[in-house]
Amino acid sequence: MIRENLEEVERKITAAAIKSGRSREDIKLIAVTKTHGADIMNEAIRLGVTDIGENKPQEVRDKFEHVLPAKWHLIGHLQTNKVKYVIDKVCLIHSVDSIKLMDEIERQAQKHNLVMDVLIQVNISGEETKSGIKKEELEDLLLHAGKLEHVKVKGLMTIAPKTDNSVTNILHFDNMRRLFIDIQQKKYDNVNMVYLSMGMSGDFETAIECGANMVRVGSAIFGERNYSQK
Repeated sequence: MIRENLEEVERKITAAAIKSGRSREDIKLIAVTKTHGADIMNEAIRLGVTDIGENKPQEVRDKFEHVLPAKWHLIGHLQTNKVKYVIDKVCLIHSVDSIKLMDEIERQAQKHNLVMDVLIQVNISGEETKSGIKKEELEDLLLHAGKLEHVKVKGLMTIAPKTDNSVTNILHFDNMRRLFIDIQQKKYDNVNMVYLSMGMSGDFETAIECGANMVRVGSAIFGERNYSQK
């Protein structure tokens, strides 16, 4: 099942990339493995998945030693007291949404003598249930990043609302792309807009067509999740 699903996701990524004037190589696929065990993750890696995403830092901590070599991403909400679980295991933290969290990542990265790449999560839709900072608060984090030595801002991330109205999400994705380009042009210290991470199983094609170069796809590859698993 994973092989066929992965082939279909790859086909859709390629088509959406071409539609947006790019190639498959311009899009990074993060295979989201939350609630799935190491055996399923290893199957995906053997099939060619290079980047895996986890929502919970505890899952990164618990699975890390049992999974084949891959690049790990922390894509879910991250509390400051959980940074220590992932700081030496992940290559990119997608969900930075406060100066407090950025400072804790800096502290833990310095402790481990490494530099952590991060994305700033923007709540572009303004939904109260969504994590991420408001668009108006973004500049404060970008300016603060210029003071840090062990954290590098590499782009932006957002989660679009779950809706049947694709026009709504196109609007949000377009707003994110404009924000991404605007920051590129302003050239903040210690900020390099490399990744625009947006789009999940239900909307990754639309996100790519709107400019995303990183998508986070779980159920379209692995099937529905078993949330009874801890």
